[in-house]
Amino acid sequence: MRLASVCDPSAGTVWGLVEHETLIPLSAAWAGIGEALAAGPGTIRDAAAAQTARLALEGCEWLPPVPRPGKILCVGLNYKNHVAEARRELPRHPSLFPRFADSFVGHGAAVTRPWVSEKFDFEGELAVVIGRGGRHIPRERALEHVAGYTCLAENSVRDFQKHNAQVTPGKNFAGSGAMGPWLVTADEIPDPSELSLCTYLNGERVQDGRLADLIFPIPDLIAYISTFTPLAPGDVIATGTPEGVGSTRTPPLFMRAGDVLEVDIPGVGRLRNPVVDEPRAAAAEGRP
Repeated sequence: MRLASVCDPSAGTVWGLVEHETLIPLSAAWAGIGEALAAGPGTIRDAAAAQTARLALEGCEWLPPVPRPGKILCVGLNYKNHVAEARRELPRHPSLFPRFADSFVGHGAAVTRPWVSEKFDFEGELAVVIGRGGRHIPRERALEHVAGYTCLAENSVRDFQKHNAQVTPGKNFAGSGAMGPWLVTADEIPDPSELSLCTYLNGERVQDGRLADLIFPIPDLIAYISTFTPLAPGDVIATGTPEGVGSTRTPPLFMRAGDVLEVDIPGVGRLRNPVVDEPRAAAAEGRP
């Protein structure tokens, strides 16, 4: 199943099951997609089968599949070749940092290059969405807690990322990342390590990775993260970006207004977002 959240001009925010060019709305059954994920794919499928209404996706604004996750945890330096291009040592434990929900937009929406920086970098990733929560989840059972997978453009404002040892500022500029178009349920992807990922900037392939190359595979990440924090339905774990980021190139390749960024994960989806500049007037006046 493909589950998505959209904003319809007349109905407002709606989530449901994507079927061809329509959405089977399920907002009446569960207020949010996070609550539904806890019920499991079979229950969601049954609710969709009983629903006769259809919403045309044309004219809707795509939102991140889970618009307001309780937690968004991102993994840095999780591909060996990316560690090498960053001239870092292989990590002994996952490197983690939080992202705020308002730092992400949905498929088709513009990602924003902040006016305070010229170093807006691309980072394509696979994101894991939790379906069954828990604490101290054993590695061998970790995939049982996964609801599904989605494409993610994590992106970074590199100079702000490097202001200090903590990367949080450079990772959380409003609207700098993207997620979507939808969540593909885990029953359709029994082994996520078989997935591949490509990032395209203006149609040129700039990143090419395989999930089999993760230093810390998805079960390890879930086990490690759930050791220190309880995971809940709808929480998102971004698994890391492969080599090829713009900041390590000679010369560097950063995103500019007018660019188009795409993250393609066969079997999951293709996330596409134009790049725009943050208006200086709005920033100077203190507007969001």
